[in-house]
Amino acid sequence: MASSFRHAWRTDALAVTAALAIAWIVFDLAVWGYGEAPLEVARLLWGGTWGTAYGAGQVLFKATPLLLTGAAVEVGLRAGLFNIGAEGQLTVASLAVGVLAAHLGGVPAVLGVPVVLAAALAAGGAWAAVPAWLRVRFGAHEVVSTIMMNRIADALVAWLLASGLALRGSLRTADAVPGARLPRLDVLVPAFRGSAVSFALVVAALGAAGMAWAARRTRIGREIALVGGNARACEAERIPVRRRLAQAFILSGALAGLASAGTVLGYKGYFEVGLGAGAGFGGLAVALLGRSRLVGLVLAALFFGTLQQGGLAINAHVPREVMDVLEGVVILAVALADVRMRNSTPPAARETPPPRPPSSLCKEGGA
Repeated sequence: MASSFRHAWRTDALAVTAALAIAWIVFDLAVWGYGEAPLEVARLLWGGTWGTAYGAGQVLFKATPLLLTGAAVEVGLRAGLFNIGAEGQLTVASLAVGVLAAHLGGVPAVLGVPVVLAAALAAGGAWAAVPAWLRVRFGAHEVVSTIMMNRIADALVAWLLASGLALRGSLRTADAVPGARLPRLDVLVPAFRGSAVSFALVVAALGAAGMAWAARRTRIGREIALVGGNARACEAERIPVRRRLAQAFILSGALAGLASAGTVLGYKGYFEVGLGAGAGFGGLAVALLGRSRLVGLVLAALFFGTLQQGGLAINAHVPREVMDVLEGVVILAVALADVRMRNSTPPAARETPPPRPPSSLCKEGGA
């Protein structure tokens, strides 16, 4: 088992390293194509991100929702599900949080913040419950159903805003009351003053860490992973497979909904059309690059946050869309490098005994 674990770490490290090397080559070629010097543009990118406290704060701000949507996708992957619906789950939760936060009156922050965070979890989970039901009841593929739910979410949110949830003459909700806002992080770190990073970063870190802890330390979390590995064997062991799939899907949606803390509560203070767009799909990249590890998810979120902020820093010299291209290159390169290295590994090194659930986990009907 120890050698298998070391082999998995080595394979993941090589795959990610190869992907980053390919991304750097593509970056150089793209910059040369626009007539700029790659090292000079790289220096500007660093200066606009980690080179200053403001830039670092902006990277952390952009990484905050990515970490939660990445954790959301990771929960689904553990169960063998590919949740592409984090975008819609985040959109619906953002509207719910924006409306609720604007109508809490004079509630103190010690009560208001937990209430709106709970609403974010509930709204995201509720939106994910529909494709979860379609999967466990009818066997509908989650990729198709979650893409459908993303489109429905966009249309429903726009209709609800136009029907009275938005301020008159606008497409945004009213301002959140102070007791429902998450303060900016510069109250603790003055160097971040001017950047948008907030205590939503703490919420994201706790959410991702809680997901990783539950996946390994709770009965439901372990059974979800077992179901993702071999659902038929789990049925034979009397693990409630359909229930675990539904729970994984709903938990995934809840984490995606919690990402609204970084955009609605910690940044704008209200919801408007388009706020947080792209973070759900960005979570797919974070989960794939994170390699099913908490540290990997954090580093992947920071990496893609750096690319997003870096695109703004170099926009005067190279179009910011170059950073979007690099995101795609990294994901494609990771997938190709991973497949190549696994296929080139001797079969004896790849074969590991399947996880055998303890009898105490399988004899009962589940939680």
